[in-house]
Amino acid sequence: MNCMYKEWILSITCFLLLGMANARQINDSLVLSNQQLRLVVDKGSGKVSYYFKNGVNLQNTVACMEDIHAGYLVSTTYSRHHVTTAPVQDTFGSGTHLQIEHEDDKLPLRLIQHITLYENQPFLLISVDASPSRDSKPLEGWDGLPETRYISPLSILPSDKGRVYIPGNEPRILDVPFDNDNWVKILTQQWPADQAKAVTGTSYEFAALYDKSMLSGIVTGSITHDCWKTGIAYHTSSSKGALDSFRIYGGAAVEDNKGLPPAYGGLDGTHDHAPHGTVRGATVQSPVIYLAGSNDMRNDFISYGQANVIRNGRQEWKGYAPVYWNSFGVEGVLGYSKVMMPSGVAKISDFIYTLDNFNKYAKPVLSIDSYDQNIYTTDLLASLGRYGKKRNQQLGFYFIPFAVWTWKNTVDQTKLSGTDIPLRDVVLKDKNRQPIAYKDGDWGAYAIDPTHPAVREYIISQLKKAKAINATFIKIDFLTAGSLESVTRYDKRVCTGMQAYNQGMKMLRSLVDSIMGPDVFITQAISPMFPHQYAHTRFVSTDVYSHLRDDQQGFPNWGSTEASMATGSFMWWVQGTLWPYTNLDVAIMRHFQKNPDLTEQEIKVRIYSMMAMGSILGDGSDFREKLAAERAKRFLNDPEVCAFFSHPKAFTPLRMSDGETMDQQLSFYLKGDTTMLALFNFATQQTFTETIPLKDIGLDNRKYAITELLTGQSLGQVTPGQASISLTVPVKDAMLVKLVPVSE
Repeated sequence: MNCMYKEWILSITCFLLLGMANARQINDSLVLSNQQLRLVVDKGSGKVSYYFKNGVNLQNTVACMEDIHAGYLVSTTYSRHHVTTAPVQDTFGSGTHLQIEHEDDKLPLRLIQHITLYENQPFLLISVDASPSRDSKPLEGWDGLPETRYISPLSILPSDKGRVYIPGNEPRILDVPFDNDNWVKILTQQWPADQAKAVTGTSYEFAALYDKSMLSGIVTGSITHDCWKTGIAYHTSSSKGALDSFRIYGGAAVEDNKGLPPAYGGLDGTHDHAPHGTVRGATVQSPVIYLAGSNDMRNDFISYGQANVIRNGRQEWKGYAPVYWNSFGVEGVLGYSKVMMPSGVAKISDFIYTLDNFNKYAKPVLSIDSYDQNIYTTDLLASLGRYGKKRNQQLGFYFIPFAVWTWKNTVDQTKLSGTDIPLRDVVLKDKNRQPIAYKDGDWGAYAIDPTHPAVREYIISQLKKAKAINATFIKIDFLTAGSLESVTRYDKRVCTGMQAYNQGMKMLRSLVDSIMGPDVFITQAISPMFPHQYAHTRFVSTDVYSHLRDDQQGFPNWGSTEASMATGSFMWWVQGTLWPYTNLDVAIMRHFQKNPDLTEQEIKVRIYSMMAMGSILGDGSDFREKLAAERAKRFLNDPEVCAFFSHPKAFTPLRMSDGETMDQQLSFYLKGDTTMLALFNFATQQTFTETIPLKDIGLDNRKYAITELLTGQSLGQVTPGQASISLTVPVKDAMLVKLVPVSE
């Protein structure tokens, strides 16, 4: 049998066995291919290269880990690389499982890479396991089991001639903070060709490499969130669109560095005060990594969200989306200002009752925030609930599951609320075995251990309060505290912060169901993005105060609508995948706490931003003020606005934020029976004209009337055969239009 015939037989056999993934043996390499990529495994070195159809290349990738005993291990240092393939059928569908086993008699651990290509999924799943070698002996005084706080299923290293290449003239890196705290925005890093200005950083849980103009590239991230915090570290090369270092790894634990800018290591990391916990066992598994590359990264983000749901599940919500009023915009932290008081809440309830459209769908929620002063006792809240019930309203409840606010000098004397356990026995400890102040200061928030029985007892006591006041809406806050690494923990089987956090959130969700029932809406405020499956929504960014820009005179330099939308333009996909809705925090009809008054234009921009993100509708205004009440009748009671928020859906971005400027100009569309366009111009000097090809928003070749949502003003029409729409937005403004089909 000649060589050509043998290769043909091998190729046909592999194709039949592997379904859609065609496999070929070429010299010393195994080549697998499907509709999205060609994957090449070098059997001599163990390196894996990915060549996507959109032109993205990941060349000479390796797997590696840092073992506590065996040291640094990388797949290319092994002498043998055994490659096998097999059909696979799992929750993602049918496909091909590629396994690469790296072994060496001189090394005490072996690495086994797993790469799965699916027939009907646009992505690959990648992971690596570490386990004892079959033949080598472990080091003296070591039982041979792997133990690590760093493991990478996919790394591109200069030492192994690794390289990432993204085609296009405007390459970008999407760099995501670990959580939504501290008003840190998502970064969109440009790739300068000058090596002296190389871009370096770490994204958390997911990232994207893409071209700004084409929106083509790769999206990658973890889909397992029950053990590791996942970091995605990058370093650009001297060539445009190329990286010479790109590491996706489990074991990210980064302390805030106050000497650095917030989004560059100052406040965007994991906020840890101890190293990432080590994971030990007969087999240690890395995070499972999603990798997709297509001509439209927006589709890859959606499939990333869907992959997380397939793997981890999600919460559902039946009926209308909740609408709510939240007290924080009026009363401030913990009610110190005492400007709302119980009688004020009753007046708010009375006013909300007069808004017929706001009341038309879900029963409005009176959400009392940070109420744990004597101002809002359980009995008083229950009475407010009864008052609201007469007006067809519900009550909301706020609490912090994994942190305790207290004075620094009282940690040793304080008992955990609802228990007889001293707080000092429950707090997490840093690398010096000192209590971790998650929010430092004389009055600070101390992180508590989600695995401690006393924390469960505390959560039960809080949920019993929520049950006693008949709350149907719960806001949980400062959740990141529960994910912090700690040198001590009650449950010794729990090794990492993410293990503890996932265990705590699972417990919390179970307790809500058992104590309060299944029909309770849960919204996460400050929190890691993952695990997502225990709540119905999460804040897109930190608290939003509704002023237009962070540099606006007289306002805080955080919490603006622009800042929230700069991040939100890359987060629209979470609505409908990870959560039923997003939450862009509350709108404000006049002023947030003691901030200056807003203009009506700013309020309109804010309402449109919440619509574009698919957010639930909340408001934080003091309706006892005449101006706030008048504006609420216009904005919050608008029939079309209220109808939209009864079933909110996120718009798809056409133009996302870019760079760090506040002069962002963004555009979105929502396809439906009536297609809508939302455009935002946060620039102060330059108008924004957007030309949108009709094929990009899926319009049929027919006539449409263009109508502004709130005013009903006609802005023209689309005629049959027209190729595009051009709309112009003034400075510091937004536009949301409906494209209404017109019958001839």
